[in-house]
Parts: sequence; structure tokens; C-alpha cells
Amino acid sequence: MLTSKVLRNRTTELSDAERDTLECALSQTRTFAAGQLVVRQGPPVDVSTLLIEGLMSRHVDAPDGRRHLVAVHVPGDFVDLHAFPLKRLDHDVGALTPVKVAIFTHASLERLQKDDATLMRRLWFLTLLDAAMHRQWIYRLASLNAIERVSHFLCEMNARLLAIGSSDGSEFSLPITQADIGQVCGLTNVHVNRVLRELREAELCHVRGSRVRILNLSELVKKAYFDPAYLYLAPSIAARAAGRSGETHD
Repeated sequence: MLTSKVLRNRTTELSDAERDTLECALSQTRTFAAGQLVVRQGPPVDVSTLLIEGLMSRHVDAPDGRRHLVAVHVPGDFVDLHAFPLKRLDHDVGALTPVKVAIFTHASLERLQKDDATLMRRLWFLTLLDAAMHRQWIYRLASLNAIERVSHFLCEMNARLLAIGSSDGSEFSLPITQADIGQVCGLTNVHVNRVLRELREAELCHVRGSRVRILNLSELVKKAYFDPAYLYLAPSIAARAAGRSGETHD
């Protein structure tokens, strides 16, 4: 099923029947190349996008040309469900890697809202989750130093990918550049390179190419002041994401 990762390992899960309903509501699937703009800031929109494969970003470009990533999306994320009520975006949506997406027209979402209000509330959870993550990203930029920011971002990505089965809790693929990490963390490419070297030398985390290998998760979590509570994961997944692997009960 194309929508199988939606709400996976969250405190709220979609039933098989709800997933079937969601599958029937999608209008088409599309692919985009890495770097391609998927939704542009400003113009009216009448569709919303569910990420199936790859990584996507929401970003804002400053007048001087600098790009600021304000969100990174993983498979199962409804990237711009907020466009359903807003009808236009105040940011761009782009493909960080080659991606496959499912397209839902707003007309189909209106029918879904009328016919299955419970499912729509469950989907709206994803947008509320976006807001919770956005608050953490503001906290990260405002309150943490460089090595803490990068550590926090890596812990978050590990947790989110763990929730959809794309991390084993210590190693995962993160096919983005150091410049992308810098745009997430408000750092220069040179500064990101220095921080990643410090994390490697401290035997906390090793980032090589697109592979991230966490060498000491509990210490990396401490370094990042990372608490996965804002991700609203199932308790067993949250425990693993926080380096408390012994806590396995839900």
C-alpha cells in the first residue's frame, strides 16, 4: 500500500480500513528529481502531497539568496496538508532526493472530511505534529550551540526514521549534503564539517556520505538535550530513540 507508512508507530495509528479509504482518495502518484521544486510559494494550490519515497524539504529563500530549511520530511509525511485550508503556501516545497509522492486533490479531501471525519482528524494529527517539530526547530536554533544543534537534528532524524522502519536505531541513510544540514541548523558548511568531525572524534556519531552511524546513542541524546516526546511516538519507539532500549512495552 502506498500509504502504509502514514502514522506508523505513532500514538495514533491508521486502521487497515482507513488506509484503504486513503488509497482510494488519492488521484495520482508522481516522481520528482532531487532539487526539483514540487510546490511553489505564493500561487493558489488545490492539491496536497503525501511523501511515499525519498526526502523532501520545506524552505524559505531570503532576499540575498540564502536558503533556510524549515522542515525535512520523511516517507509517510503529509508534506503540505495545511495547504488544504490555506489554499496557498508561504514557503516552497522541494525534493531533497529523488522522491515519489501521492497527490490528493482538495476536492477529494473535502469528500473525505464529509464522509470520514475520524480519518480526517487522524490526518490532521500530522499537521499538528509538523507544528510541534517546528517549535523544536526554533528552540534548537535559539537555545543550542553548534554541536548540540547538529546532534539534535541527527537524533530527530534517527527517531523519525526508526518509526517508519528506515533506521535500526543506530544506523540509517540520510542522503543530504552538509550544506543542507547547515541550512537546517543555521551553520555554514565549514562549521558543519567541523562539528561532524568533533562528533566522530568523541565517538558519538560518524557521518560518511549518506550514511549516519550512531556510535553512542545515549550520549548523543544527552549532548543534544534531545527528548523525543514532541514526536508523539509509540512508547517503545520513543524509548529506543532516546537510547533507553530496555524500555520495550507500549
